[in-house]
Amino acid sequence: MKLLTYRRPGAANEAGVLMGAGQVAPLAAAGLNCCVSALGALDKVREYAASNPATIPLSSVKLMAPIPRPPKLICVGLNYRDHAIESKMEIPKVPTIFNKFPNVVIAPGDPIVLPANSEKPDYEAEFAFVIGKGGRHIKAERWHEHVAAYTMVNDVSARDFQMATTQWLMGKTFDTFAPMGPYLVTADEIPDPHALDISLEIDGEVLQSSNTRELIFGVPQLVEYLSSVVTLEPGDVVSTGTPSGVGFARKPPRWLKPGDSVVVKVAGLGELRNPVVAEAV
Repeated sequence: MKLLTYRRPGAANEAGVLMGAGQVAPLAAAGLNCCVSALGALDKVREYAASNPATIPLSSVKLMAPIPRPPKLICVGLNYRDHAIESKMEIPKVPTIFNKFPNVVIAPGDPIVLPANSEKPDYEAEFAFVIGKGGRHIKAERWHEHVAAYTMVNDVSARDFQMATTQWLMGKTFDTFAPMGPYLVTADEIPDPHALDISLEIDGEVLQSSNTRELIFGVPQLVEYLSSVVTLEPGDVVSTGTPSGVGFARKPPRWLKPGDSVVVKVAGLGELRNPVVAEAV
């Protein structure tokens, strides 16, 4: 199933399940008001979707980020072998973890706003998993009991701020620096999350192209490692890192610029498309 968050004109966010022919079945009719609550009641959602529910056209609503304010947005750095090599960094022996603040998440189609005080804005296509059942000290072999869905994130990064200190946070969490979506694809539709093509293109030019089999730390290892430190909660989003082809590693560097149209693609997850604009100051 594909779960989504949408907004009707003049209304608040609602959750829905994507049906055939571009139709959305509102989940409020099933007593579910957001995608996080739906992840905890997937059997109920399936029954509802199979009951021939009333639908609305997807084209009539504004698609939002599937989890507009995740409890945690956890990111993994240097988690593709080819990206670590192009970054001239050693292959990590332990996952490199940072976060983005939840309020920087934006929807498909929303503009990535290039900050006026950064000269090196960059792009990063990322595959993300979403926690459906929380827990602490989760063993790797039990990861599938806790991961409910998958989505995409563009880990937009201001490299000048990121590299100014040993902590990456400030370069990663400018406003609008976390496009997410378009849907949550439930885990049953993705038999192997470690065999998915991933790419990013700008204005039709493919700049990143890889496969999640190149991940250094896969979903099971990340679930175990993260939960050894912090309780994972329903709705937490873990963005697993980006492959090679990022802008700063190119000769010459390819920074994001106003007018760009950035598209992230992961097999089975759709497309995450966002325009790029300059900050108004």
